[in-house]
Amino acid sequence: MGANLGVTSVFGQQVVKPKSGIAGGGLVSIKRRSASQSSVTAISMMILDVVAVMAALFLALHLDLGHARGNWGSLQHALAGGPAVLLELGYLAWFITGLLALSWHDGLYGRLQTQPMLHELHRTVQTCINAGLLLCGAMYMTHDAAVPRSVVVSLVCVTTVFLCISRGLWRYSSHRNYEKGVGTKNVLILGAGHIGEAVRKQIFRNRALGRVFKGFVDLPEVVPAPSESNEVIGDIFQLRSLVRQHFIDEIIIAGSCDTTQVVDLVEMARDLDVEVLAIPGLCEEMAPEAPISYLGDFPVVTIHRRDDKALACLIKRVVDTALSLLLSLLLAPLFLVIGIGIKLTSPGPVFYVSDRIGKKGRVFRLWKFRTMKVGADRMKAFLASSNERDGILFKIKNDPRVTPLGRFLRKFSLDELPQLFNVLWGDMSLVGPRPPLANEVARYELKHYRRLEVLPGLTGLWQVRARHDPSFDQYVALDIAYVENWNFWMDLKILVRTAEVVLRGTGW
Repeated sequence: MGANLGVTSVFGQQVVKPKSGIAGGGLVSIKRRSASQSSVTAISMMILDVVAVMAALFLALHLDLGHARGNWGSLQHALAGGPAVLLELGYLAWFITGLLALSWHDGLYGRLQTQPMLHELHRTVQTCINAGLLLCGAMYMTHDAAVPRSVVVSLVCVTTVFLCISRGLWRYSSHRNYEKGVGTKNVLILGAGHIGEAVRKQIFRNRALGRVFKGFVDLPEVVPAPSESNEVIGDIFQLRSLVRQHFIDEIIIAGSCDTTQVVDLVEMARDLDVEVLAIPGLCEEMAPEAPISYLGDFPVVTIHRRDDKALACLIKRVVDTALSLLLSLLLAPLFLVIGIGIKLTSPGPVFYVSDRIGKKGRVFRLWKFRTMKVGADRMKAFLASSNERDGILFKIKNDPRVTPLGRFLRKFSLDELPQLFNVLWGDMSLVGPRPPLANEVARYELKHYRRLEVLPGLTGLWQVRARHDPSFDQYVALDIAYVENWNFWMDLKILVRTAEVVLRGTGW
């Protein structure tokens, strides 16, 4: 029994069950996050809280300047480098540390974001007061008399106001993004019974959870609950394909599963990078050490965590925004020249706008400089026999629909420049798979959906390695290779190679 045995799971895939999969009668959680979205969110909120405290201190000092001039001189002297400066900075650090620790303990960086706004604000006020009391206690213990008490009161009060405003804006921004489908998690519920139906209703009622319900998956042992809508989209044997087709981020076990089924599910989730949650008590031999969190009102246990690369994605987004904004400003004169040239050389609008399929199947409007005659889309069917690409792709080198100026713009990829605005709006990234048309996605096979799991890009691996390769399989293979192996340095190399391709004018 020294070797691991490969078996076929209920999900129709070959898996290897490690010897340590079951330990001490409990199912071991297989994967931990390196830098999860919740961790990045918490760190971001902490940074905003520190900024709010510093802004509150600045305002508190100025309020003291107008109302407590007698004590202002000594404090100003201390902050200017007097002997008490270390003590003053120590008080500030103590207040900030206490505030962050209490906020973390009270769930202000996580679970309270899904609770009613008034509850979150109440906890925020309570936390600020407690942090202020800790500050006063430290000053009492050190017998400090240099810092005006009015500054302390102003600091606590202004910090409270700033944090309440900050959390309100954060919540508003998050909810707006969720309404647009940004930052949400697509969810499948295993088991269409009463518990599964209750979880579904919880997701629908509480948009702050950031979840999008995609459907139920039937479990053999679970009797479906009577529901107004029949949203069972498949059974457990189709789970692998359902995860791919619906871009699932999270699977919630809401029906009775035995240990073998759960282990098979975790193996599949590891392969597809999907998070698996379960309602405690529904799965046999659940990991005893797994902490309980909450999905709205429902306690859940995380069986498998996905590596969502949240920190890396945040850095990628910051770089995308900064570079696209800089390039848009630098290239503004070129935008103007191209726009005038298009209007002077052919009738019709300057820009060509089309609906494209983005991350997780989201539809967005892609912008390009118009390079074809007006009505070119209607002529595409008549040119199908001249297509020089394989399969789904459509490309003709000497396309009769392209205008003379359009041919020049395509040669140097200048027609793609307006997509910098798509990058700014968050629909695209500078680097990623090119966004397909809806009629192309309709012809996708299951394996092709992998390329839609990230933001589409202005340029990508295919553009710099196989731009003239007519094979659709090569096109998809390079996109999937990018999705599975992405890192910051890969993006940098692709951008440098793209600049070389553009300068050589090898586009068509």
